[in-house]
Amino acid sequence: MFTSCEETINWIHSLLPHGVKPGTRRVELMLEYLGHPERRLRTIHVGGTNGKGSTVSFIRHMLQEGGYDVGTFTSPYLIQFNERVSVNGSPISDEDLADAANRMKPAFDKVANSEFGSPTEFETITVLAMVYFAEMAYPDFVLFEVGLGGRLDSTNVISPLVSVITNVGYDHMEILGHTIEEIASEKAGIIKAGVPLVTAIDKPEALGIVRAACRQKKSKIYELGNQYSFELKGTERGGETFSYRSMFMKRDNLFIQMKGDHQVKNAATALMAIDYMKQYYSLVLDEDKIREGLLKTSWPGRFEQVHENPTVILDGAHNPEGVESLKETIVRHFPQTDIKLIFAGLKNKNVELMLQSLREITDHITLTSFSFQKAAEAKKLAERAGFSMETVEENWKKAVENEMNKSGKNDVIIVTGSLYFISEVRRHLIDY
Repeated sequence: MFTSCEETINWIHSLLPHGVKPGTRRVELMLEYLGHPERRLRTIHVGGTNGKGSTVSFIRHMLQEGGYDVGTFTSPYLIQFNERVSVNGSPISDEDLADAANRMKPAFDKVANSEFGSPTEFETITVLAMVYFAEMAYPDFVLFEVGLGGRLDSTNVISPLVSVITNVGYDHMEILGHTIEEIASEKAGIIKAGVPLVTAIDKPEALGIVRAACRQKKSKIYELGNQYSFELKGTERGGETFSYRSMFMKRDNLFIQMKGDHQVKNAATALMAIDYMKQYYSLVLDEDKIREGLLKTSWPGRFEQVHENPTVILDGAHNPEGVESLKETIVRHFPQTDIKLIFAGLKNKNVELMLQSLREITDHITLTSFSFQKAAEAKKLAERAGFSMETVEENWKKAVENEMNKSGKNDVIIVTGSLYFISEVRRHLIDY
């Protein structure tokens, strides 16, 4: 019996040594023992290599502005563990976290003592979230962000109203495959029979895989550039202006505070999902609420400014595609500006390609590290970079503070790399 949030979280983290066990059987068994709480939820499933969190946030804010209560299941967390399970942006309370864990623990024990072995940390959190939403919070909709891949992900036990695949790129290749086709096949695993798919995939080889999966499942597909589109109208320091077109709706003069062409793409993808639900599920959502929801959307750690004089921006660009989006946003919003970069990444990431790409926009890169078992040492990053590095500082706090102390009020510092790294820096700088 868990009596506190701390005790609950410690138990969940103790499951980490069980690692990643691809497959949904353990989750399915736990949910069966619990009476299938997931079947009482109206869900939207969001997968993809990048942009999942932002797309979830756009959908959530639009629905919330329309008066709906919206649950979200996301990962990783940036500030506190509880935020992974939230309603209307408010993390699950400490008391409710312990309560939900106590409700699902008997099912966990049954599976742990079976031939399938102990559920993993992520599997446990997934089921805990479903219990919380179905038995305690009762939101109108729940947005589930895929944790890893799709086909074998713990979240892939739901029957959503609509599925979303933002894009397909090279990430987690040791698990998902080493070709775009292999990775796309894993992402396409979230497509359910008869459930429509909204996607912004732009790689032809990946799109071909997803189209084939939709044909097999008799699922309608809504593709960016075909069934819906956007046009970027202007870039401002405060965000982006764009127009949107779909087979159901035309909208002009939309504005988002999330910066970058990729965020406009995420917003358009979220709009297509909303339009589908309005058309086929009688979702009541006024146009002014849609615009207000887009305007209010933010997502911590995604080109987020956390300090002025000098300007410090955090961006969790943790794979090559994310770095390309970051570069494009920097060039558009800070032209002719001397950019200083601080980077920390994980050992298993393609840091060579990421650093070589970042070098194209600045010669001023500081490599650092942070306390995480998968984090690469700064000196190891320097060896893998393929070019001489100006600064290597293992202590990330010293790296950040040194850069800030020697920067002028008009300078721009970009802190990027692993989301786990961004989480630590964000907590530090918010109280700086």
